[in-house]
Amino acid sequence: MILLDTDHFSVLTDARHRFHERFASRLTNEIQRIALPVIAVEEQLRAWLAQIHRSRSAQALITPYGRLVHLLDVLADWEIVTWTEQSAAEFDSLRKERIRIGTQDLRIAAIALSEGALLLSSNLRDFQQVPNLQAEDWLYS
Repeated sequence: MILLDTDHFSVLTDARHRFHERFASRLTNEIQRIALPVIAVEEQLRAWLAQIHRSRSAQALITPYGRLVHLLDVLADWEIVTWTEQSAAEFDSLRKERIRIGTQDLRIAAIALSEGALLLSSNLRDFQQVPNLQAEDWLYS
């Protein structure tokens, strides 16, 4: 299984991004299951909800609400890997090891470890601190 971190998912869903075509093509040729950790979904939703919350006029809400609906449409076609007892146990174990990365990234790592998945992320500096985690950057490397 391959899990996409938020940065890779964002590129995949933004046809205007300079790496979109190359990355989408590479994923199309992949035979493994490709999925999203629920934490990446949470991060995407939080971003658009925060923009909606910051909007000061009815007119300013048009774009963020439109993007939120688009995101929900896109997510409907994706397998989302949820937070489980096993991922919670991995997370607790990583916390005890004092891995010094952000909580959301640690949760994503825990899901990837519990699934035995390859994580695609551009944040290798942090994810390489997690023992036994397979992480690669398919955008910038």
